[in-house]
Formats: sequence, C-alpha cells, structure tokens
Amino acid sequence: MEREPLKLEVKRLLISELDLRGKTEADIADDAPLFGEGLGLDSLDALQLAAALEERFGINIPEGDAAREIFASVNAITTHILSVSADHA
Repeated sequence: MEREPLKLEVKRLLISELDLRGKTEADIADDAPLFGEGLGLDSLDALQLAAALEERFGINIPEGDAAREIFASVNAITTHILSVSADHA
C-alpha cells in the first residue's frame, strides 16, 4: 500500500464518517492535530473513527494512550495502518 494514496483515503474517511461538512482533503494537513485546536474532534469522534478504520482497513485500534498517538494526525494514522499491514503481510 502506497503512503500518499493511503493518506488521501484516510482524509476521505475522516470527512465522510465524521460528517466534516465543507472540508476537503486539501483542508486537512497531513501533520495537523485531529483533536483540540486541529480539526477539533472529540472523544465520540475518536470512537467513530476507530470503528471506521477497523472496518475499512481490517486493523485494530488499541485503547488509551496508544490510540491517542495513532490519532495524533493523518500521518500517524497512516503510519499505524502501514505498520499493521506490514505485520500481516
């Protein structure tokens, strides 16, 4: 799986699953924080995003601090998906 197309797919998933109206893939910087001052996501968004990522990519999102690291940015999510995919290849 290529990194750049995967980042685009993660951004599309964020927009569609979290109903980020008015946002496009270009509006979401790869390294921008997803929570707090970034996109302003909250804990409910995190649960919804985890479920969507697990379903779409067949990966497991751990709970707690590990999930916080994974959800830090689009880059962090992409890195997690690629590392889990490599482990299962």
